[in-house]
Amino acid sequence: MTSMDLEKLKMTGAGRAIAVLTSGGDAQGMNAAVRAVTRMGIYVGAKVYLIHEGYQGLVDGGDNIKLAHWQSVTNIIQLGGTVIGSARCKDFQTREGRIAAAFNLVKKGITNLCVCGGDGSLTGANIFRSEWSGLLDELVQKGRIRDTDAKQYNKLNIVGLVGSIDNDFCGTDMTIGADSALHRIMEIVDAIMTTANSHQRTFVLEVMGRHCGYLALVSALASGADWLFIPEAPPLEGWEDRMCARLERSRNKGSRLNIIIVAEGAIDSNGKPISSADIKDLVVKRLGYDTRVTVLGHVQRGGTPSAFDRILSTKLGVEAVIALLEASPDTPACVIGLSGNHAVRLPLMECVEMTKLVQKAMKEKRFNEAVKLRGGSFENNWNIYKLLAFPKPDVSETNYSVAILNVGAPAGGMNAAVRSAVRVALAHGHKVYGVHDGFEGLANGSLFEMNWHNVAGWTGQGGSLLGTKRTRPATCMEKIVENIGRFGITALLVIGGFEAYEGVLQLYEARSRFNELCIPMCVVPATISNNVPGTDFSLGADTAVNAAMEGCDKIKQSASGTKRRVFVVETMGGYCGYLATSTAIAVGADAAYIFEEPFNIYDLKTNVEHLAEKMKQDIQRGLVLRNEYCHENYTTDFIYRLYSEEGKGIFDCRVNVLGHLQQGGSPSPFDRNFGTKLGVKATQWLNERLTENFRQGRVFTNSPETACVLGLNRKVVSFIPVSDLKASTDFQHRMPKVQWWFNLRPMLKMLARYQTNFVEYVPGEIEHVTRRSISIDAGY
Repeated sequence: MTSMDLEKLKMTGAGRAIAVLTSGGDAQGMNAAVRAVTRMGIYVGAKVYLIHEGYQGLVDGGDNIKLAHWQSVTNIIQLGGTVIGSARCKDFQTREGRIAAAFNLVKKGITNLCVCGGDGSLTGANIFRSEWSGLLDELVQKGRIRDTDAKQYNKLNIVGLVGSIDNDFCGTDMTIGADSALHRIMEIVDAIMTTANSHQRTFVLEVMGRHCGYLALVSALASGADWLFIPEAPPLEGWEDRMCARLERSRNKGSRLNIIIVAEGAIDSNGKPISSADIKDLVVKRLGYDTRVTVLGHVQRGGTPSAFDRILSTKLGVEAVIALLEASPDTPACVIGLSGNHAVRLPLMECVEMTKLVQKAMKEKRFNEAVKLRGGSFENNWNIYKLLAFPKPDVSETNYSVAILNVGAPAGGMNAAVRSAVRVALAHGHKVYGVHDGFEGLANGSLFEMNWHNVAGWTGQGGSLLGTKRTRPATCMEKIVENIGRFGITALLVIGGFEAYEGVLQLYEARSRFNELCIPMCVVPATISNNVPGTDFSLGADTAVNAAMEGCDKIKQSASGTKRRVFVVETMGGYCGYLATSTAIAVGADAAYIFEEPFNIYDLKTNVEHLAEKMKQDIQRGLVLRNEYCHENYTTDFIYRLYSEEGKGIFDCRVNVLGHLQQGGSPSPFDRNFGTKLGVKATQWLNERLTENFRQGRVFTNSPETACVLGLNRKVVSFIPVSDLKASTDFQHRMPKVQWWFNLRPMLKMLARYQTNFVEYVPGEIEHVTRRSISIDAGY
């Protein structure tokens, strides 16, 4: 990398010093953020300091502020908590404490500070910044620093990263730690469901969230909980009767368990706390059900961070360094947030003030406003939970019939999408058919009518309960047409991967030959390869990345007692490199070979030499990922043999093929939630198309806009005609021609310390906090 490359983005860090600290409650993913800030800072030529024990370490100084090296953050990306420590610091709340902190920074020449914490920690950072010049003047007056020091270090730049498992900070779609906390919760919910089902029990689960019901809400949505209590939406008067009636109806319909999720800060409409113990006593007294309480507590903060949090923290950490280096004396303190799948820079205090508005609205019992202020995604989650949890009585039946099928390979979240789609369709009064084994089952007449309780408990189930095959309609078109007519199907919902998209495209193009195919058709992308055109994310991709990441974590751990070993790991994904690239970022891999980025023998040789040099620096292991179809000749075995031969005397080599374990067991919280929301969106869209296109006693649609892929692009859910996507599809390699995640590749290389061209990195955009409050949707 040349200095010219750096200057193009004002990215030289020479002569600069950056410090990073973690403050407040710990959150999984903080270590990944510390690693990213440290390595990115060193990469651009800056000095990087790690401040131990949060603001307390900043005030105390001494050994709490340590110069970091590349190896200082080796092998921490998979660790929970924060390895540099966190502490509540009353001293920093005083001016004397902040004077001591300023002195300690000036002594090290540090004028760039990255703070990872909650809104309190970030507010403290902004106060520190606003007082900076006054603090230095006072230090000069006391003779503790020289006037030249005050002039040289007269500007303090602050960048914040939000670490909070509650996801309670306005301006960002997700905060560091929230996804990992949901993983812990769902692991426990899944475990509890088995024992509850065995004994016909009711379980009351209390999750964290004194002021924010995010964890409780998403957990309830992702588990299909029977009842939910969150502080932003207290139940109306008489909730006790309605809840007990709901539980009783569920038992009468054959359910063997009930799950009630309550946030620790849950209140009633009068502001009185609703405790998990109170709920248990009510159920026992009114219904006599065997009821247990589980308080999850700090287990939600524990454990290894999820893939989402590792990648999120890495993206935000890299962007934090860039924001610090680009800051001018007039640049306000900013916080790095997530907008869709992009890092963005937001004015720190605007975010803090918006967050305080939520708390104020709740305090003043303006609960509807509080839900809206939490953001569009939070409000959407709340509305969808209510829609799916409570069947409408006496729904008028329509003449419409919706067929739902899975196509392609199984993917996490498929069943969640089917569940929500079935229930929304039934809520509209439509008849719903489940189709076994995809298009082949549709051709063979393997259809059955589904009802509300057919899909109870489906959200957390992995694979495809309907069954799925890769058969395309072109091989059995006439039989499919015959059965669409025979069963009176007026809409098709196809949940699956590239074959699902290709199949609906074939059906659309056959409309000119078959009137029966002139019905609304929607594809919900679901594949671990994340290779469906028209969407940034497919169902199952998050589950697959987590499964691959967990496999690589175990592989890395096996090297802890072995010196100088390199692992070559093969991932799935077809020709699409998303799975390999995302997993590589999540595990801190040294390289990831993918089809979209051509490589040759010279690149392989460079990688071997890079790893050999790394081994000389007391770093004991290397990890290289290879996408299964990345190269016709440079196979996994070839790369393994090459590394083994060229690394002789320096390191030895092992090979692992992860295989179908990447399809995961239970879907991740992201995929459960995402699938649930996509199923709702798709069915609502189909309902609108049915209503619009009902003419002369039948449904007839022949326009391109009635056969679509439902995609998530940035933050917006959109329905894109399959015919419009043809031009942007590489059918030979079964993937889109342009893929957003390719922008992550430079970050992967920089954090592995490969020399790369900086102009390939795409900096975060500058946004305002109001953006989140009107966002249409996000994965969560």
